[in-house]
Amino acid sequence: MKNIQIEKIVERILVQSGSSVKVELEGFFPGDRFAGGKYNFGNHTITLYIEEIKAQCQQIFSSMDQFEDYLAVVFAHEIGHAEDRELAELIQRMDGTGNDILKKGIALQIEMNAWDYARKLIPQKHHPFMDTIIHYSLLPYYEALEVSA
Repeated sequence: MKNIQIEKIVERILVQSGSSVKVELEGFFPGDRFAGGKYNFGNHTITLYIEEIKAQCQQIFSSMDQFEDYLAVVFAHEIGHAEDRELAELIQRMDGTGNDILKKGIALQIEMNAWDYARKLIPQKHHPFMDTIIHYSLLPYYEALEVSA
């Protein structure tokens, strides 16, 4: 997929959301996580890691046929972080506790808030597809809390 197509998808969702977040496109996530996108609260910027998103799409769906839809879902999720009115408070609560279980619960809440917002940006007909992505996205958080998804 050419960058121009990716940029069109990003622009369409960004306009739809009304968000003022800045967006950057990169190839690979620099850390050891399998992250397709990252929201930086400090500078109100989303970075999308295109090669990571491709790998995730291939891993979950064994195909690149739905890459555009997958990219849209990942980006909508990151906008969900950017537009989360509770995010600053949740980060502060997470940073202020030494309780590991509480931290993990807050991290799960942050992710769930972003997914709730993302649902508003993704057409209803794509919600079953999106539910699959959400399941895989939240699984590590549920496993960390030792609860079932």
